[in-house]
Amino acid sequence: MAGTVTMYSTTWCGYCRRLKSQMDREGIAYTEINIEEDPKSAAFVAEANGGNQTVPTVRFADGSTLTNPSLAQVKQKIGA
Repeated sequence: MAGTVTMYSTTWCGYCRRLKSQMDREGIAYTEINIEEDPKSAAFVAEANGGNQTVPTVRFADGSTLTNPSLAQVKQKIGA
């Protein structure tokens, strides 16, 4: 199910690294986008977070987003 979850992150974000390792361990496929390298994604993250570029922001196949979600929240959202 690659591509159904998109994680917007930065290289220095500890919360991003933690969520990525948890999702890897659980076998949850995701696409990662570094907002420092992609201005359009940075703008999307800011729009989703009231003007703040808060990471990790996770976008799901239905277009909804969660900001700094727990693994449990991600699993619930994707029905895992």
